Amino acid sequence: MPSPIKTNVSRILDSAGVSYKMHTYESHGEALDGQSVAKALGVDPRCLFKTLVTKGHDGEHRVFVVPCTGELDLKAAARAAGCKSVEMIHVKDLQKVTGYIRGGCSPLGMKRPYPTVVDESCKECETIIVSAGKIGFQVEVHPEDLLRLCGGKTAPIAK
Repeated sequence: MPSPIKTNVSRILDSAGVSYKMHTYESHGEALDGQSVAKALGVDPRCLFKTLVTKGHDGEHRVFVVPCTGELDLKAAARAAGCKSVEMIHVKDLQKVTGYIRGGCSPLGMKRPYPTVVDESCKECETIIVSAGKIGFQVEVHPEDLLRLCGGKTAPIAK
């Protein structure tokens, strides 16, 4: 269902005909941790996911989406991505690589598509919530729709 609040992510979802719900929270322009966002939205934190960007040993960027209640297991992430190792990129490089800032990074609508892996726990949620590409804005979608639109797959990557 189209939302009156528009971000690049909501435009992508609208143009794909994907049903979603837009959530907003007061942020004062600053990134909040996932647990705080879940509390502000009144949602189950196990179904609120954060988007993390890494660089592999091969120099290629990869995107991982994990519940805000956990962390990215770098070894499991590398296995899922089929590479020797991955490491988190520096926050200062996030906007250059993705077009997003910390706290507003979404697996949809990055400057270019990157291989994306979503933690398999997303299957336990009827819908999951990810950033809508702007601090203070989140979108709730069916995991299958998110995976289809970002060309992603699932794997056990959270710890």
